Amino acid sequence: MTGGSRPAATGGSVAPVRTLVLWCPDWPVIAAEIVDGVPATEPVAVLHANRVVACSEQARAEGVRRGLRRREAQGRCPRLIVVDHDPARDARAFEPVVAAVEELVAGVEVVRPGACAVAARGPSRYLGGEEAAAERIVEHVAQACAVESQIGIADGVFAAGLAGRSGRVVPPDGTPRFLAGLPVEALGRPALADLLRRLGVRTLGDFAALPAGDVLARFGFDGALAHRLAAGRDHRPLAVRQPPADLAVTADQDDPLDRVDAAAFVARALAERLHDRLAAHGLACTRLGIEAVTAHGQELHRVWRHDGLLTAAAIADRVRWQLDGWLSGGRPGRAGARPARPTAGIIRLRLVPDGVIAQGALQPGLWGEAGEERERAHRALSRVQGILGPEAVVTAVLGGGRSPADQVRLVPWGDERLPARAGEPPWPGRLPPPAPAVVLPEPLAATVHDAAGEPVVVSARLAVSAAPVRLAVGTARPVEIVGWTGPWPVEERWWAPAEARRRARFQVGLADGTALLLAVEGGRWLVEAVYD
Repeated sequence: MTGGSRPAATGGSVAPVRTLVLWCPDWPVIAAEIVDGVPATEPVAVLHANRVVACSEQARAEGVRRGLRRREAQGRCPRLIVVDHDPARDARAFEPVVAAVEELVAGVEVVRPGACAVAARGPSRYLGGEEAAAERIVEHVAQACAVESQIGIADGVFAAGLAGRSGRVVPPDGTPRFLAGLPVEALGRPALADLLRRLGVRTLGDFAALPAGDVLARFGFDGALAHRLAAGRDHRPLAVRQPPADLAVTADQDDPLDRVDAAAFVARALAERLHDRLAAHGLACTRLGIEAVTAHGQELHRVWRHDGLLTAAAIADRVRWQLDGWLSGGRPGRAGARPARPTAGIIRLRLVPDGVIAQGALQPGLWGEAGEERERAHRALSRVQGILGPEAVVTAVLGGGRSPADQVRLVPWGDERLPARAGEPPWPGRLPPPAPAVVLPEPLAATVHDAAGEPVVVSARLAVSAAPVRLAVGTARPVEIVGWTGPWPVEERWWAPAEARRRARFQVGLADGTALLLAVEGGRWLVEAVYD
């Protein structure tokens, strides 16, 4: 064998990396407070699949624990505030915490929302030791984000994460001894932990003492991986997070810009800079933030959204439209005018790519640019928004709800048109398809009679007094009903008597070919919508 050859290192010969893990207790609850304003100092529980996945300290004081069903948790704490689990919310709220950690150390890995890891060697050498580094990072996160956190340091991410639960710094080479006394539930594998307990294996030390070959044969690959973790042989390399590049561009002006043509000239050059910077990273802008500061310190901000590729010309157009809307606005204090114009010229203009995607994800059409007609309409509507504001042009998006009016949500033109969530269970009392073509802004009063000319009524038990035969809308002449179906009962907000509503809906077909959606509430018949 030549001198340049050497045996490959086996998995067991690689020493775990000394790792620092920052852990934020009860992060799903804290994220709900940051994003949705849920008071984390009250008894709060975050539920997924009708079970508690996280709870606040006050909720634990009243007996709420992870894994409880909703009804049992509310039985232990009647004033429990229930929040749905939202991983996207947790990740979004955790981003400022990761950014704060990156201000002190490099090479951060996000383990999950609420926990991040970094190799301990660099911070400990730079900040004066492992304990000093832990104190400095915790203090910085508290000052920058107003978030409480704990840090654990050990050999490997798994052991450091467990050490973080108690804010402990495990001595070098002391990780196996630290893990040995922990229960098997610390592995985070409930099914495996339950099986091990039934076999008499209760601690990680007991599990680590089993022969590796027997563990692999009995528990499979995942069990073998858990066995390595229990023995402190976690040598998984850190997946270092790459901080996002700063893509914003700024132009400062010595002479304030108070004319639209001068501002548009600056905007075009700035748009070219932004487009070149994005192209260098292989990105395309879909949401553009335009920020301006005037000589009097006024700060102006507007976000433009676009569902296609924002080219340099498109960016320049939107900046010019926005500056035209600002600099040509109505006079201050003038009632009913366009938004008031700034009291001084613009001295700083900044463009921020608020939303970017890989440029290869947007391809032109077969015969040229994709959606040219749609782009022309988008330009015209965006110009109106630039002058009158984003709420001046809205579009309808379907969502959840029982009545046709509840299922329509108006969003500003260009905003993300997010429909109802995929897989969302049907709302009780929701009408079957097809949806009506026209939903009346205000229901019309109507009367429904049976064959004997008596009004048709619906009892509290949803019994129809007789088959509906004729319908009269307002003062119009009665029209024969040739077909009907229903009722679809709806009882909303029954727990709040002042807001409670009970109604039943019917679909009817008339002799003149019209199809209507009717509702009866409090003995009154109403026309809510018209089918095409």
